[in-house]
Amino acid sequence: MTRTATVAGLRVLVVDDERPALDELTFLLRGDDRVGEVLATTSATEALRILQESDLDALFLDISMPGFSGLELASVLSRFKEPPPIVFVTAHEQHAVEAFELQAVDYVLKPVRAQRLSEAVRRLGHAGRDLDATPRAASEVQVPVELGGVTRFVRRSEITHVESQGDYARLHTPGGSHLVRTPLTTLEAEWGDAGFLRIHRSLLVALPHVREVRMDAGRCSVVVGRPDAPGVELAVSRRHTRELRDLLLRRASGPR
Repeated sequence: MTRTATVAGLRVLVVDDERPALDELTFLLRGDDRVGEVLATTSATEALRILQESDLDALFLDISMPGFSGLELASVLSRFKEPPPIVFVTAHEQHAVEAFELQAVDYVLKPVRAQRLSEAVRRLGHAGRDLDATPRAASEVQVPVELGGVTRFVRRSEITHVESQGDYARLHTPGGSHLVRTPLTTLEAEWGDAGFLRIHRSLLVALPHVREVRMDAGRCSVVVGRPDAPGVELAVSRRHTRELRDLLLRRASGPR
């Protein structure tokens, strides 16, 4: 089966064991001009049968369902030769990391807003494209730093994260750290297009260097660093958790 390259006329399947939620999501999707046909079922087992028998472009999937959960269904589908893109729609934020590992296109929290759902439909066609060029763009930039009265240049692509220190910022690399006389807010504005994202009021993280996302009792953190060395764990504030999760999901999903 060849999946559509754009979101025009998408044929989608909605899966949710709660009938009111299923009906609401189906209604909203049918009101989107980019969606051509919406199938619906309250059973993950029935969804698997439909997916095996029908050509579908995307799946909108609840997570907490009796018997066969949405995550279990997504895990089965990941073994398909050409698995459908998945948008998880759930009331539970704590499953975001598992969804990220399953390469979901998006993770929408209930109650679903029409504007947020519209963004999920858009991501079905554009997931992963905006960050694909980040490592190449970053590697061309040299950042001047001073050490013992000598100016050196650090490649921005080597910087894993940036820590605020008043009017200064400390640049962290696998080989050490460097203090520059530039506020964190300035670096956030100038380096945003290179994949640097604020995860805390005092921290920027370089998305290409994120190798692990952790959730513990509702708290999120990321691990940065080389795969062959001990990583550095950085706390993500609740305020910035959703944006970080969304960007990583889009980056991980890649072109379909």
